[in-house]
Amino acid sequence: MDELCLPPFEYKVKKQGGVLFIFDMIRKKYVVLTPEEWVRQHVVHYLVGHKGYSPAVVAVEREIDLFGMSRRFDVVAFGNDGNPRLLVECKAPSVALSRQVFDQAFRYNIVLAAPYVAVTNGICHYCGRVDKARGFVFLDDFPSAAPADL
Repeated sequence: MDELCLPPFEYKVKKQGGVLFIFDMIRKKYVVLTPEEWVRQHVVHYLVGHKGYSPAVVAVEREIDLFGMSRRFDVVAFGNDGNPRLLVECKAPSVALSRQVFDQAFRYNIVLAAPYVAVTNGICHYCGRVDKARGFVFLDDFPSAAPADL
């Protein structure tokens, strides 16, 4: 798998029927190791290992209803109040972070209403705070779990 611009982490992989799987500590199971999954696992481990989120407040690939259509978000970290705090849309390293990727993340956030939204392909990351007065305010990094970041 590609080297990403996120810290490395210890991971478990297995091969079954010629397919490589990686263990997801949030879903507590092995999942197919695609390039997008490689990015998603790096994001999850970064949030837990470096930004202070408990694995208990992180959700991965959960279904949401978006105007009657079933969609799946990549990663959501919840705050202590149980509300979504950070939505992260992950793409494979080969996928450019285009306007369509941002639009997808913001469409999901219509339902989730997280104050922070990020998009990443593991190489480039864009994260910001949704501010009703100023629009989307870009940040230098993903927000930590600390409520002071709000």
